[in-house]
Amino acid sequence: MTKKLRTEEEKEMVEKMIRIYCRKKEGNHSLCPQCQALLNYAHRRLDACRFGQNKPTCKQCPVHCYRPDMKAQIKNVMRWVGPRMVFYHPMTALKHLLRELTPH
Repeated sequence: MTKKLRTEEEKEMVEKMIRIYCRKKEGNHSLCPQCQALLNYAHRRLDACRFGQNKPTCKQCPVHCYRPDMKAQIKNVMRWVGPRMVFYHPMTALKHLLRELTPH
């Protein structure tokens, strides 16, 4: 079994968060155009991350690479989904929490 790349794990996590937000908060059955655009943007930013596989969590990152409008959107998603993530994807939530608590 091969270990996933850190950026790939981050992409999966942000996608899970955006999908939960769009489905549960906004009531959509599939990603709306705004959530799809946010997901595409987040994936592009992860692909371009200068820290590569040593990437810290976004909260700990010294470089703020999101445009202000996208930063506001992702913060809104994370603020709403964060407390609920443990119910939908407990292992992903736990792994992310541990990364947040561990200095990089």
